[in-house]
Amino acid sequence: MASGPIKRQDSFINSSNVVDAKLIVLAGPTAVGKGTVAACVRDEHPEIWISISVTTRSPRPGEIDGYHYHFISDAEFDRLIADDLLLEWAVVHKSARYGTPRRPVEEQLASGRSALLEIDLQGARQVRQHMPEAYFVFLAPPSFEELERRLVGRGTEDAAERERRLETARAELAAESEFDTTIVNTEVHAACQELVTLFGNHRN
Repeated sequence: MASGPIKRQDSFINSSNVVDAKLIVLAGPTAVGKGTVAACVRDEHPEIWISISVTTRSPRPGEIDGYHYHFISDAEFDRLIADDLLLEWAVVHKSARYGTPRRPVEEQLASGRSALLEIDLQGARQVRQHMPEAYFVFLAPPSFEELERRLVGRGTEDAAERERRLETARAELAAESEFDTTIVNTEVHAACQELVTLFGNHRN
């Protein structure tokens, strides 16, 4: 059952709010469209580097190893943790593990290139500890009902998994105040442009 609607207006970031960030961390609840918004940034703004996470879950239909995620074994994930090669990692939805390889992020930032991390709430909290200079963006749904509709509509989880993800989403929505700003994902391209605007040197 939904916990009630989230009353929102469409967000808008104007030029006076541009932060000219070099590293932006994008997080938000399950099914809010983080991956879709990040893919839009990748396709329309290739000058912005997008980190590719590692995960122990199996690919969903249409997902490509090395493009959407690096799909690895539990043993390989354990090795990355042991060797301190992950900037952050977490168990997501009480099942698979996800993480951000440390070295590619550090190399891109050292080269002066703007970078985007699209990760979950647990990961964002870890990145804040290691890289407090990053700018943290919460991607929110227009309402909880819309979030539930998107989760059901994508059809990639069974009923039990959907309920686990919705339970997690309720907790994730409560963490919005931890972030520097919020973008409401009413429409993907609009959310993408708001996100890119935060990289002040990339705004149109």
